[in-house]
Amino acid sequence: QVQLVESGGGLVQAGGSLRLSCAASGHAFTQYYWGWFRQAPGKEREFVAGINWSGGSISYGDSVKGRFTISRENAKNAVYLQMNSLKPEDTAVYYCAAAYGLAAYRIQLRIAYDYWGQGTQVTVSS
Repeated sequence: QVQLVESGGGLVQAGGSLRLSCAASGHAFTQYYWGWFRQAPGKEREFVAGINWSGGSISYGDSVKGRFTISRENAKNAVYLQMNSLKPEDTAVYYCAAAYGLAAYRIQLRIAYDYWGQGTQVTVSS
């Protein structure tokens, strides 16, 4: 049974930092593309960041460029999202997702991902 479990969310003041983790089990995700998405109340789920299997290709959503950093650790079947300089508009439920054989033009599409975690809440106070 495949499971993706996010952790590290919480409440932080604007300007602060959080590090999200996503641990996968039940399958080897070494060759998978990993993505982080987020969904704020009343809004659609949006792409935050993505990383290919080697870590050599990374992509960020425009709203988080320069503030967030995605990384992965294949030996642990894990992916991370370091979030710095957080803003109130970063408040959302954050999800990790994994996709196999993902073409570059699809990395920001939710439907392209095969597996999803349950999400972790990030709240940034002003």
